Amino acid sequence: MNVQAIVKRIIKQLVRDKRSMALMLMAPIFVITLLWLVLDMDAYEPTIAVTDIPEHMSIALEDGDAEILEMTETGGKEALENETADAHIILEGETLHVTMEGSDSLATTAVQRIINQATEGINKQPFSLEIDFLHGSTDLNMFDHVGPVLIGFFVFFFTFIIGGVSFLRERTQGTLERLLATPLKRWQIVIGYLIGFGLFILLQSVLVTIYSVYVLGMYMEGAIIEVLIIALLLAVSALSLGTLLSAYAKNEFQMIQFIPIIIVPQVFFAGIFHVESVAWMEAIGKIMPLYYGGNALSEIMLRGGHLVDIWSDIAVLAAFSFVFILLNIFALKRHRAL
Repeated sequence: MNVQAIVKRIIKQLVRDKRSMALMLMAPIFVITLLWLVLDMDAYEPTIAVTDIPEHMSIALEDGDAEILEMTETGGKEALENETADAHIILEGETLHVTMEGSDSLATTAVQRIINQATEGINKQPFSLEIDFLHGSTDLNMFDHVGPVLIGFFVFFFTFIIGGVSFLRERTQGTLERLLATPLKRWQIVIGYLIGFGLFILLQSVLVTIYSVYVLGMYMEGAIIEVLIIALLLAVSALSLGTLLSAYAKNEFQMIQFIPIIIVPQVFFAGIFHVESVAWMEAIGKIMPLYYGGNALSEIMLRGGHLVDIWSDIAVLAAFSFVFILLNIFALKRHRAL
């Protein structure tokens, strides 16, 4: 009888919690649909710039599902620098000089496969291959390629959870209400909390980044200080978003429920998967902070870029944080208007 009473109480509790029921049923469907979309897409079709190669070689490359751009040698190098081409091929004598862009493992693998198929299928003239990399090398593995996105994801994820749950406890334990009863303005409370938590997220960002690069040996072509700046910007946006959403949660369980709809989808649009071929999916990615954070970290770590090269990503991340902070200030009206 006691067991039945417990079962009945749990069932009634869950049925009353409409949001928990909806997330329990819909979140798995939502996530598995995203997985289906990104994993069921057609194989990546690389773009290859070519200079002075025979026509039958170009045809063989096109038959391998590559987009061919005929360019001068200078144009091919610029295409690699601007990331409008995944590789540049130039024929000198009987040697095909292939320069890979190198920062995307999926693109590099696709180019190598297509070139191998093309050269093996040509019987008119054997070619020897000479492969160089604009960024990275043949030693780079999958961990090196997805590492920048992983750094951004873990910084964002743990900051979001820790910041959101901690702010929620401040509210449920009555600390926030007592602060709201003082002469402090709402913006002062929000900024104070963000700076207080910010000292710890700064430590977390530094620890995650330095451990990944210097202990795990993650590939790093750029400057570590610039990586730390981007990681910190991501952490600030995650912290301000976490504290904002905590205003709409009644307990820690409801705060955790935001993970499958706020955090998990961002992984699919942060650069690990190619979604450029599906316009609406790319558009969705552009409303997510991790999209810009992953792109900025990859630019620095894999391509050796500098902050000036990713100013647009930095501006968007700063804009996200600013908007979330403003919404935090307005969200405090839910508790008490000052």
